[in-house]
Amino acid sequence: QAQLVESGGGLVQAGGSLSLSCAASGRTFSSYAMGWFRQAPGKQREFVAGILRFGLGTLHEDSVKGRFTISRDNAKNTVYLQMNGLKVEDTAVYYCAAREINIISTLVSDYDYWGQGTQVSVSS
Repeated sequence: QAQLVESGGGLVQAGGSLSLSCAASGRTFSSYAMGWFRQAPGKQREFVAGILRFGLGTLHEDSVKGRFTISRDNAKNTVYLQMNGLKVEDTAVYYCAAREINIISTLVSDYDYWGQGTQVSVSS
């Protein structure tokens, strides 16, 4: 099993940047494809970005392309989400998730392990 802990959230003005981290423990980190999701109040959890086990492939949701970048460092058991050009509509709780199958999925139900989330708030 994997235990995931997110950090790096906070309050930022529109146009600003934040860098989220997700530290994993448990099974070998490189055995998981990883994803970032977010959930705004009153909305369903949605896919933001995903990355394959060794970082050989990534996928970013259309609304964050060119602004957010997912990456990972298997030596540090950590996946990152660099967020630039933040918008008010990016406000949400951000979750990282691990998937044992090495395929990036945009579906919440396809991920096996989840962190507790970190709040990102963007003010106008």
